[in-house]
Amino acid sequence: MDLWFFALLLVVLLLLRVPVAFAMILPSMIYFTSHGLSAGYAMTSMLNGINSFPLLAVPLFIFVGTLSNHLGIATRLYDFARALLPRLPGNLAFVNLGTAIGFSWISGSALADAASTSKVQIPQMLKAKYPYGFSAGLTASSSLLSTVMPPSIPAVLFAATASISTGALFAGSVLPAALMAVGLAVYIAIWVRLHPEITGSRPFDVRMLGTATVRVLGPALLPIIILGGIFSGWFTPTESAGVAAAVTIVLGAVYRTLSWATFWKAAKETVIMSGGILLIIGASNLLGQVLAREQVSRGLGEWLAGVTDNPIVFLLLLNVLLILLGVFLEAPPVILVLVPILMPIVSGYGIDPVHLGVIMIVNLMIGSLTPPVGAVLFVVGSITRRPMGELFRGILPFLVPLFGVLLLLTLFPQIVTIVPTMLGL
Repeated sequence: MDLWFFALLLVVLLLLRVPVAFAMILPSMIYFTSHGLSAGYAMTSMLNGINSFPLLAVPLFIFVGTLSNHLGIATRLYDFARALLPRLPGNLAFVNLGTAIGFSWISGSALADAASTSKVQIPQMLKAKYPYGFSAGLTASSSLLSTVMPPSIPAVLFAATASISTGALFAGSVLPAALMAVGLAVYIAIWVRLHPEITGSRPFDVRMLGTATVRVLGPALLPIIILGGIFSGWFTPTESAGVAAAVTIVLGAVYRTLSWATFWKAAKETVIMSGGILLIIGASNLLGQVLAREQVSRGLGEWLAGVTDNPIVFLLLLNVLLILLGVFLEAPPVILVLVPILMPIVSGYGIDPVHLGVIMIVNLMIGSLTPPVGAVLFVVGSITRRPMGELFRGILPFLVPLFGVLLLLTLFPQIVTIVPTMLGL
C-alpha cells in the first residue's frame, strides 16, 4: 500500500508539472518520515548520490558544448560542410546532417545542438525553398546524434549509475550513432529524388573549401582529444572533459570570439544546467532508496521472468516503455531511476550492460523527438516560432529510419559490443 501511494503521488506531481527533482523528493521524504527515518538520513542519501568522480565530467562536457555554441563553432562546421558538398543534389539537407555529425563529437546534448543549428541552418534551407516541415524535422532529428555519439552526457550518467566503464559505453555508441546518420542520409536521398525542384547545387570552389577547412581545424581537435585520450588510455573521461574545456577556451582566444561576457554567459548556462542535473541525481538516489527498500527490482524481475525468458522479447518490451517515458521526461531522470532497477534484471537475461546503455539512450532520444511533448521539438519550435503542428508533421517521416536503427540495435547486440571488444574495454 505504501508503494502504491508513493507511485500515485509521484505521477500526480509530474502531471502537475512540478519539476522532476522535487516530484521525486517529496514522496520520498514522506516515505522516509512514515518509516521512522530522519530527514538527515535522506539528505545524506542525496549527497552520496552526487559524490562521484565520474560525474565531474557532466558539467565539463556541458561547458564545452555551451561555450562552443557561443564561439560560433557550429557556423564553422556548417561552412565547411557546405564548401565540401556544393554540387550534391539537395546539398543543404546533407550539409545540415553533416554539421550535426560534426557538432555531435563536441556537444553531448541534443538540446544544445538543436538550439545552435536551428538558428543557422533552417533559415538557409527556407531561403533555398525547402519546406519548413522537412527543414525543421531534419534539424531536430539530426540533433539526436549529439546525445548518442560520444561525448554523451546521458552515457556518463548511465555509466556512473550502472558502475560500468564510461569509455566502453562511449565506444559502444559510435556505430549506433553512425547507423542513425546513415539512416537519415538515406531518407534525405529518397526525399531529394522525389523533389527534383529542390537542388541548391552550385559550382565547386577550391578556395572556399580551403578557407573553410582552415577554419574548422581547431574544432576538429576536440573529438580527437576527447575520444583519442579516452580510448588510448591517456585520460579518464573526466580528465578528457577538463582538457577539452581548456582547449575550447584556447580556441576562443585564438579565434578572438571569446570575451569575458561570452565566457560568463557560457559558465552561467553550465551552472544552471549542471545544477538541475545534479539535483535530479541526488533526488534519484533518494528515490532509489525507497525502491530498494520495497524490493521493486526483485518483484519486477520475478514478474518479467513469468512473462518471458527471451532477452530479445524483454528488450522489445523495454523499448516501448522507454519511448513512452522519453516523450514526457528528459533522459537523466529516467536513466537515474530505472538503471538501478534494471541492472539486476538484465544480468539474469545475460544482456551486456553496454548494450542496455545504448538501447536506453537511443530510446529516450527518439522519445524526445516524438510528438506531442518531445523536448527537442519544443526547442526547435521555440526558435523558429512556427506552428507546432507543422513541425509535428515534418518530424514523422524521420522517425522511420530512427526506429529502424533501434530495431537493429535490439536484435543484433554485436553492433554495440564490437567496438568496445576490439578496443579491449
